[in-house]
Amino acid sequence: MPVAVAFAPGKPCPAPVQRATSEEIHPVINKALSVLALACALPVAAQAASSTRQIGVNVLLNGDATPATLAKLGTYGTVRDVVAEIDLVTLKTTEDQLAAIRALPFVTAANPDAERKGSPVDTVSATNFANGLSTWDQDAVDVTNLGAGRTIAYDGNGVYVAVLDTGLLDTWRQYFPQERIASQFAKAFNGGGGEKGNVSEPPNKWEHDQNSHGTHVTSTILGYSLNGIPINGTAPRATVIPVKVLNQNGSGWSSVVAAGIVYVANLKASGALGASPVVINMSLGGPSLDASEKAAVDYAISKGVVIVASAGNEGDAGMGYPGAYAPVVSVAATGWNGQWKPGADGNPGNWWNADDVPDPTNTADFHIADFSSRALAGQDLDVAAPGSWVVGPYQTQSGKTSYFYLSGTSMASPHVAGIAALMLQKNPNLVQADVEDILTTAAIPWGAGCALVSQPSGPAVNECWGANATGSGLITAANALSLTP
Repeated sequence: MPVAVAFAPGKPCPAPVQRATSEEIHPVINKALSVLALACALPVAAQAASSTRQIGVNVLLNGDATPATLAKLGTYGTVRDVVAEIDLVTLKTTEDQLAAIRALPFVTAANPDAERKGSPVDTVSATNFANGLSTWDQDAVDVTNLGAGRTIAYDGNGVYVAVLDTGLLDTWRQYFPQERIASQFAKAFNGGGGEKGNVSEPPNKWEHDQNSHGTHVTSTILGYSLNGIPINGTAPRATVIPVKVLNQNGSGWSSVVAAGIVYVANLKASGALGASPVVINMSLGGPSLDASEKAAVDYAISKGVVIVASAGNEGDAGMGYPGAYAPVVSVAATGWNGQWKPGADGNPGNWWNADDVPDPTNTADFHIADFSSRALAGQDLDVAAPGSWVVGPYQTQSGKTSYFYLSGTSMASPHVAGIAALMLQKNPNLVQADVEDILTTAAIPWGAGCALVSQPSGPAVNECWGANATGSGLITAANALSLTP
C-alpha cells in the first residue's frame, strides 16, 4: 500500500493508528529511508438505516456454553465460535436482536464485534542485536547510549514477547535473526465481525503480511538489520511470538484479538513455553471496551501473562481500548526535542542515530506527540515512551526491504513491552500488577507543558499537552530495573 498519500481525518489508513496525516517523503539512509507520520482514526462502521442489518455480536456468558445455551442463542442468529476459556460465544445476528440477547439470564454482556486497527528470503547472520548501534528512542529509554552501545545488564533473554499485530513480512529473515522469532508458536487468526464468518486459523499467514506494521513494532523490541548494520532493540535477546490478529490493511475485529490473547495465555498455562515469562504487546485499539477483549485480558493476566498496549492516537478525543482498560499497561507517545536538528555530523537527517540524547533523562528534553491520546474520565493511562519518528522496517513494495520513520502510540507500546521483558528477566515471578506498579512508580513525573519541535521541513511547531497526556510520566528501562526486586 502506498504511503506517500494524504489521508483525511477519520479515514482508513495503512496501520492501526487513528488520525491521518502524511509528510513529504525524505530519503535518509541509502535513499531507502523515507518519512511517514501515521496518526489515523479508526474507521467507524457505517450505520445501516435498517435495524435488520447483519452484524457480529460477542456474547459473554455467566457460565459454560452448554448445548441448551447454544441452542437458545441459535434462535437469535447463527453461532459462529465458542471460546470456552472465557465463556464467549460469537454470534451472527441482526441489530434488532441485540437487546433481547442482552436480556437473556445467562448473558453477562453482549456487544457488536468492534473493529480494531493497528515467504522467507535470506537470513541475518547474528543471533541477536545486543551489540547493535544506538538510536534516539533506545537511548531515550536508557538501554543504549551513543558510542557506548548497550548500557544495562539485561537484554530480555529467556522471555517471550507475543506481538499481536499484522504478523511479519515475507522478508522478516532479512531484518531479524531466525533465533529471535518463535516460528513454532506463531499463529494467524482470521475472520470476525459475524457477517464475515467465524474466526479461523490459516496456516503460515503470520509470515505473509503485506502491511508492515507488525514488523516495525517487532523491530523496536528486538532491533533489526539495516542493510547489514545491526540496530539495537529494547530487549534484543527476547523471543518474539508473532500472532496475526489484524488483516492486510491493518484492521481487524475484537473477537479475533480476543482469540489471539487466549491463544497466548494457553501457551503460558499449558507449559508449552516452559517456565518462561510472557509479555503481550498490542499496538492496536478502538474507541470502546469490548466484552470479549476484557474477558480475554482478564484470563491472560490470571495465567501470569503481562499485557502492554498502545494508548491510541485520538489526541483530546481520549484513549483507545484495550489500552484504556485499567489492568493493562498503557503507553502514550513521546518525541525528542532534538529531532530534525543538525547534530554532531551537521546533517539533520541523521539525528535519529547520530545524536546523543542527554543523560540523565530529563522530561524537559521531550514532548508529548499531538496525536497521542489523552486520558478521559474512567480511562487509565500509565506511562509515556518514544513513539514519534521511530525508524524501523516498513515496506511499500512486496519483497523489497526498506525502512521508514513511523509515528504513533503503536511505536511507543513495544518500548514498554521490551522494558517489561527486561524486568521479567530480572525477576520472572512478577505478575501484571507488579509490573504496572513498578513502571508507574519508576516513571519520571511529567506534567503539562509545551515544546518547540523541529520538523523535517518547514518551521518548528509548538507542541503543548496537559497533565492527562503523560500518565505517571516518562519511563526508562534503567529506572524500572532499579525498582525491580
